Amino acid sequence: MKEFPRNFLWGAATSAHQVEGNNIYNDWWLAEEAGAIKEASGRACSHYELYSEDFAIAGQLHHNCHRFSIEWSRVEPQEGNFDPLEIEHYRKVIADLKSRGIQPVVTLHHFTNPAWFSRRGGWVNSGLQKYFLRFTDKIVREFGAEVKFWITINEPLVYSSHAYLLGAWPPKKRSLFETARVTFNLAQAHIKAYRLIHKIYKENSLDKPMVSIAANLQAFELCRPTLKNRLSVYLRHKLYNLYFIDELFRRKTLDYIGINYYGRNLVDVESWGIRHLLLDTCKYNHHPLRKNSLGWDIYPEGLYKLLLAVKKYNLPVLITENGICTEDDDLRWDYIREHLLQIHRAIQDGIGVMGYIYWSLIDNFEWDKGFTPRFGLVHVDYGSQKRSVRPSAEKLAQVSASGII
Repeated sequence: MKEFPRNFLWGAATSAHQVEGNNIYNDWWLAEEAGAIKEASGRACSHYELYSEDFAIAGQLHHNCHRFSIEWSRVEPQEGNFDPLEIEHYRKVIADLKSRGIQPVVTLHHFTNPAWFSRRGGWVNSGLQKYFLRFTDKIVREFGAEVKFWITINEPLVYSSHAYLLGAWPPKKRSLFETARVTFNLAQAHIKAYRLIHKIYKENSLDKPMVSIAANLQAFELCRPTLKNRLSVYLRHKLYNLYFIDELFRRKTLDYIGINYYGRNLVDVESWGIRHLLLDTCKYNHHPLRKNSLGWDIYPEGLYKLLLAVKKYNLPVLITENGICTEDDDLRWDYIREHLLQIHRAIQDGIGVMGYIYWSLIDNFEWDKGFTPRFGLVHVDYGSQKRSVRPSAEKLAQVSASGII
């Protein structure tokens, strides 16, 4: 029996474009309409209309926090024109959560951009950061009194790599230079947004907020102990796992560390080229592990190792995403349970983990992978939009209610 701290946060996450449906003003919608994405989000999970039903389920599952994103393109569909009806919608979303005793954890940027922002060059253009800051200013002034936890940017390195290096996401570029530029601009945008959020709270005599990013961390492990592989693991851990956190910590713009963690990256490098060093993985299923339905390795111990790696920052940690897509709900519960045990192990070693947010509350649109991957604690029938709570969710609810696993 393992006991978690009394004030531990238990919850699940969503993001606007993946669940709301009909986000017609952003760059993803445009790419879907143009046929550049294999499956269109469409009405997704109709969460825009059904949020209260979904939050009622979260309450029944004993969640005391919920992470969601505010869709920039809804709030500002045209440059400089903020839609008061959409602001009121998100006010109701936050009020509904709080009425159930659920702490909102609000993400300001979760991969999507307003179409007008993208047309001007998006995150490649450093001069456009001011628009994200204006959006941040608007949202924080509207909702600051009701929100303590903010995430400025979700997985900045996943965004820059998938959109500008791998060419998988809009705008589908393949440029190392643009990837580096976007990454730098996202870091600068967070630093400025962090300072702005704290300034607004101070001006309004509000209790200090907790502001961070959600950093996607991977457990980079050697397939074979070659020099190339050792160098690659070192570089990936430094650049992918720690670059952003190092930079923001140095600039004193993290109140906690948000960690998204899914599994292992088994490194086996074919040649010395920079793309190989940064991207190559084992192709031969050496050191096999259980996998999710996307083929990602399940490696709970990796989360413990990464929590040890961030201990040096001496900041609280919030697991902002951890989850599995699978049709096997027994495997889903095994995944959750084993990761919670590793988190408890880290807490016992003096790492200040504040909470665990599962990805995701409901099945959803999984970006370029479409609707096939099933991550939800709650099953969604995409034809009827009917919700069904999975047994794994009930088991996690027992842990959330008791604080004991």
